[in-house]
Amino acid sequence: MKRLANYSQYFLRNPALIKELIGHSNIKPGDTVYDIGAGSGTISSVLAGRCKSVVAIELEPRIATKLRENMADYPNVTVREGDFLTMSLPNTPYKIFSNIPFHLSSPIIHKITEAANPPVATYLIVQKQFANKLLPDSDRFTGQLGMLIGPEFAVRIRKPLKRTDYWPHPNVDTVLIEILHRPEPLIERSRIPAYRKFIIGCFSDPKIFAKAPRDAINLPANIKPSQMKLAQWMALFAASGK
Repeated sequence: MKRLANYSQYFLRNPALIKELIGHSNIKPGDTVYDIGAGSGTISSVLAGRCKSVVAIELEPRIATKLRENMADYPNVTVREGDFLTMSLPNTPYKIFSNIPFHLSSPIIHKITEAANPPVATYLIVQKQFANKLLPDSDRFTGQLGMLIGPEFAVRIRKPLKRTDYWPHPNVDTVLIEILHRPEPLIERSRIPAYRKFIIGCFSDPKIFAKAPRDAINLPANIKPSQMKLAQWMALFAASGK
């Protein structure tokens, strides 16, 4: 189906590749899996053969109609038309495996990691540059979002993709990332809201970062927030007494 320009998404067309990508996940036969931005259902159809149930979500009405037609022969696939960002999430365990619109990567990750019942495991295809900023020990630059979620979620890149794996071909490199909900957070759960507030403040206001006790954990004087690793942020938060 032709992609509408209003919806920034590039679709994977090869079921064999999708099977390979799902093979890099921990999705099991008893799982419920959400497919965000399901398109015509290529990923959902492969997931249907690998797990108990699939919830295929599609915002664009014309594509959602085609999705329902394509999923008619898959009794364990439920199609939901609408905006994932405004949908309620389940109270029971679930996972996510999706090729999401790239421009919605940040709000989607915010939604699932801030949910009262976040997914046990999330697998998203995103831009490589965006993924690198989520990694706790990136050799490049880290980002606010990655440091926000790090104490509660383990993030890693599972597999790079080629631009020719999509149609139309994107002009950026992409990867499959894994976001696992930690059974026990690296910071006491009751302290997570204060930690998040501290991270947001340091990234958004240079004065707040300048006042943080960087000497107490031997940080270089000229270090920038985007140059810090997750372990350094947790140590700085602990030293701040927030």
